[in-house]
Amino acid sequence: MFEKILIANRGEIALRIHRACREMGIKTVAVHSSADADAMHVRLADESVCIGPPSSTDSYLNIPSIIAAAEVTNADAIHPGYGFLSENAKFVDIVTAHGIKFIGPSADHIRMMGDKITAKETMRKLGVPCVPGSEGEVLTLADAEREASKMGYPVIIKASAGGGGRGMKVAVDKEALSEAFSSARSESKLAFGNDAVYMEKYLSGPRHIEVQVLADGQGNVVHLGERDCSLQRRHQKALEESPSPAITDELRSRIGKTVSDAIRDMRYEGVGTIEFLFENDEFYFIEMNTRLQVEHPVTEMITGIDLVQAQINVAAGYPLDLKQEDIKFSGHAIECRVTAEDPRTFAASPGPVTEFHVPGGLGVRVDSALYTGYNIPPYYDSLIAKLIIHAASREECLLRLNRALEEFVVSGIRTTLPLHQEIIHNPEFRDGHYDIHWLEKFIASR
Repeated sequence: MFEKILIANRGEIALRIHRACREMGIKTVAVHSSADADAMHVRLADESVCIGPPSSTDSYLNIPSIIAAAEVTNADAIHPGYGFLSENAKFVDIVTAHGIKFIGPSADHIRMMGDKITAKETMRKLGVPCVPGSEGEVLTLADAEREASKMGYPVIIKASAGGGGRGMKVAVDKEALSEAFSSARSESKLAFGNDAVYMEKYLSGPRHIEVQVLADGQGNVVHLGERDCSLQRRHQKALEESPSPAITDELRSRIGKTVSDAIRDMRYEGVGTIEFLFENDEFYFIEMNTRLQVEHPVTEMITGIDLVQAQINVAAGYPLDLKQEDIKFSGHAIECRVTAEDPRTFAASPGPVTEFHVPGGLGVRVDSALYTGYNIPPYYDSLIAKLIIHAASREECLLRLNRALEEFVVSGIRTTLPLHQEIIHNPEFRDGHYDIHWLEKFIASR
């Protein structure tokens, strides 16, 4: 087992990783920008190293500084968390070349799944259902028109190297296709340095369903059920729950086996999330995230499995000691992503936290790196806390969530806590009748 792990991240996920390491008896190294010198994970880690100024480019994305910090502290592994360098194959190559273990999949698997066209082709060959679309990159507008005529409008054009909703444009008819095609390519080039795009049939009202997998690279794979991540604003998730109100036991078993078989054939190592659009009882693969997800606590709550500790064990070379029949799903869990944003305008709201009080009680978990007196810097993602609730049923979960949201206090800044209170009181949400477009319509109607 590793003696010391460097945590190449910040905020709540850095603290989450530290806690897992501490419970395993592993020492931690916190790297941080100068803006995060007072961060909670920095205070708690065994060692800390400042790796640069506030800008992410000069700190959390600064590969030479992170490698130097690992070498100076004699860390024998690096956990990337999510975001930043977590899906950077070049970083994995460099970490490995320095004799340090990267806690995550191989660089080859990250490259394979990082390119959306390659990922889709790979999954199709492995028997995973995909959204009808182009076979590879669409090079010209004439090609795009031919593909659209084959699959029918509306269509969606996506950046091959994309993520987070960037480089995605919908065309409802031929007249709109030219602008959508041009816009998607230019946005992709600006965001990712790559203007390659592909096309898919645009599904009108799907849910966003993702399946969590855990594999040891030695042929042992389990799936840990699904998460419903359909509540999104601008392709960014706001609330996730498991199990999905729309998935039956039969559907869960079917897609879980399909995904597990594919991951086993890939000889994948670590945790991974296979994301689908789900409509009319059919799953359509859209992408695979080769890292820990923001919403991983939802799965932990219903399975009792610590995914970060599982990541570390697998990376250390231990075979997975779980079989699919060992996985039991208990009750229902919901996660609310709380961000430092105005709940109506969504303008960022950094600044000092004058009061911070988290809810408690049975089935209540808060993952956050905030504390009273902490100054939220303006340089990073606005996520400040995740409120995760577990109960025996969805109805009980919603009642407990309502109580927890009433107890949650964050003063000095604006947060999206009021938005979550509005969402959970909406009859459509309470009945589980929502899709990926629901939240934006709900926000627009307020």
